Amino acid sequence: MCADIDGLFVDLPPRPRERPTGLFREPAEPPVPHVTLVGCRPEPPLETAIAAAHQATKAGLRRRRVSADVGAVAADGSAVALVAAAVSGTVLSSVPSTLGSGLLDVTIAGDAREPRPAGTRGILDLWFTGRPTRYNLWARHDRTLRHEWAGVALAHRRREAPDRPAGTVFHLDGRFVTDVEGFYCDIGEAINGPGGYFGWNLDALDDCLSATWGAQAPFRLLWHDSAVARRHLVAGHDRHRRAPAVTLDTLVQVFTAHGVDVELR
Repeated sequence: MCADIDGLFVDLPPRPRERPTGLFREPAEPPVPHVTLVGCRPEPPLETAIAAAHQATKAGLRRRRVSADVGAVAADGSAVALVAAAVSGTVLSSVPSTLGSGLLDVTIAGDAREPRPAGTRGILDLWFTGRPTRYNLWARHDRTLRHEWAGVALAHRRREAPDRPAGTVFHLDGRFVTDVEGFYCDIGEAINGPGGYFGWNLDALDDCLSATWGAQAPFRLLWHDSAVARRHLVAGHDRHRRAPAVTLDTLVQVFTAHGVDVELR
């Protein structure tokens, strides 16, 4: 287990406004060439990779390969694997860590992949002592971090909570649904309370409406301040997702297909 990962979370550069000049190009260098695992207490697989750090043979390079999921550790010591978060690459070196006796800081030549946005760390901190207790904390974030919020909510989902029975009335606070990522954060809290999850894309929303995610269809959804979504979730090309935009009407159709009565207020 490692106390921190240096290089996994970075601030994203602004998206270029220019149109692409070509479809094919040489691949770019990895955005984070080296990842440092800080304060590790190595298990046998990582110990094997560290022992082979100076071996340049093919067999040595194979032994130096590591791959692991990234997890968040709460104040009580419990850990939960994050969704779509991993570290993989080739161990380069290790040094004693200042975080404690017997701990190591391990540097890895990471495989090419986009790092998680730096703001994800702040979102994880909200779960450090338990789930958030206030609604709409996600609303201060941009689209990228709203998507990260929904992913963290999925990783921390309470699986022991039973579905509310069919016919339950849920209230969606639509004041901050200025993008589809905001909708997924909002519907998660409408169904499962602060920090709740109820899908983070259309397929996941459809799955959640099928069973065992907090609400048993058919139910009634009162969508307050729906004019905000009506103004922002419009047809066209979603440049952020590089895909057709998800509209308010599309979302309503998904609900009604499962027998959910949506009242736009």
